[in-house]
Amino acid sequence: MPDTTGEAAGSIRSRVAAVIEKIRPYIQGDGGDIELVDVDANNAVHVRLQGACSGCPSAAMTLKMGVERAIKQQVPEITEVVRVG
Repeated sequence: MPDTTGEAAGSIRSRVAAVIEKIRPYIQGDGGDIELVDVDANNAVHVRLQGACSGCPSAAMTLKMGVERAIKQQVPEITEVVRVG
């Protein structure tokens, strides 16, 4: 039986990337940006917030209530979204 773990992870990563591309214009509209860094073995998404978002006091709320919610709606396998760097 072939190992499809890598294929499944790639599929999840590409689906997450597609969601990020959809929400990116809203984040850029506020002077920020978001970068997909990784989707780990536990299906946690690691993102880097940039620009105005990197120092914004509302970034944590945006991450959980906006980004995480949008990603989980489209990719229910995701367990959480974590900010890095």
